[in-house]
Amino acid sequence: MELKNGSFCPLIKKDCVQLKCAWFTLLRGTNPNTGKEIDEWMCAVTALPMLQIEVAKEVRQGAAATESFRNEVVSINQQAMIDSIGLKRLS
Repeated sequence: MELKNGSFCPLIKKDCVQLKCAWFTLLRGTNPNTGKEIDEWMCAVTALPMLQIEVAKEVRQGAAATESFRNEVVSINQQAMIDSIGLKRLS
């Protein structure tokens, strides 16, 4: 059994007016739940959960990249300190 979205709009308390509504938007990209390409008109309010999932994914990726960069900087600084201490002992 396949579930279908209803067309009732809780904001105006009647059926969706689609393109007459300012929140009816063309959405393009990849659905984070299914991985399928999206190129369709839909209500921005109904798209919010999907967009929030995508934003959370991007934030996680950004945080991971920042942590990786931080670890590289720490490693380089530690090696520079070791090299500096070694040079001071030789002089």
